[in-house]
Amino acid sequence: MAAYRWKSFEEDEDRPEKPRRYGVTEIRGPHYSFFNQNLLQDIFESMGPFVDGLKFSGGSHSLMPKSFIKEITDIAHEHNVYVSTGDWAEHLLRQGPSAFKEYVQECKQLGFDTVELNVGTLEIPEDTLLRFVRTVKSDGLRVKPLFAVKFNKSDIPKAGDRAFGAYVVPEPRSSEFVEDVDLLIRRAERCLEAGADMIMIDPDDICNADAVRADLIAKIVGRLGLEKTMFEASNARTSEWFIQRYGPKVNLFVDHSQVMDLECLRGRKLGKNHSSVLGSSYFLF
Repeated sequence: MAAYRWKSFEEDEDRPEKPRRYGVTEIRGPHYSFFNQNLLQDIFESMGPFVDGLKFSGGSHSLMPKSFIKEITDIAHEHNVYVSTGDWAEHLLRQGPSAFKEYVQECKQLGFDTVELNVGTLEIPEDTLLRFVRTVKSDGLRVKPLFAVKFNKSDIPKAGDRAFGAYVVPEPRSSEFVEDVDLLIRRAERCLEAGADMIMIDPDDICNADAVRADLIAKIVGRLGLEKTMFEASNARTSEWFIQRYGPKVNLFVDHSQVMDLECLRGRKLGKNHSSVLGSSYFLF
């Protein structure tokens, strides 16, 4: 930790050392760009204390040799970083009821620690979802169900002054499917009761600068708690939005290029000014 004189987890500046139950930073693995072992090793060696988890997004691990995946998971474990499968399990349902069990066992052999279940794309009854959660737990792995929150921008009134009675052009629907947040929370609570370790929330455009639905996020956090929820932050502005409202203890899933900026936002002695100095063009990238 000598290289991180401006950051000391020993003093519990904003959250404790790894492994952490809150203030978790999970990074996106190979998905949008080629991700080699050298880059991953550089990230862990320079920013390992700030990275808690690595996720293979979009089923990218299904395209890689098993030997390569095992090397990646071994590197992550050397730096006390857990590895998640991402949302890929739903593609196995077409292969029969035993395929999921075999998939979980194979994930364990390859060194994965967490299996993510995309509730939206699984399209299965709730009892079946809970059975999948228990199946993963029975094999000694952690499980993280993923829920997506969608709403219509037309529900948010336009800001600005206008003459009384003036015609206002209606906002087009941003989603054909509107998520019942109360139902989402109840299903998430049942998953936690069945053994799920954490709930991943994909806020979609809920945290867009032009259409923030802070009330929906507050309801989810209020019912599930910060320790049991993780939010996908698609960009730096979304990360800043969460840190400003919920502090450094919020769990976030970000791109690997955003790790340093996010850590600057979390730190009480750093803040946004240091983030702008470092920038996302940190020396590794």
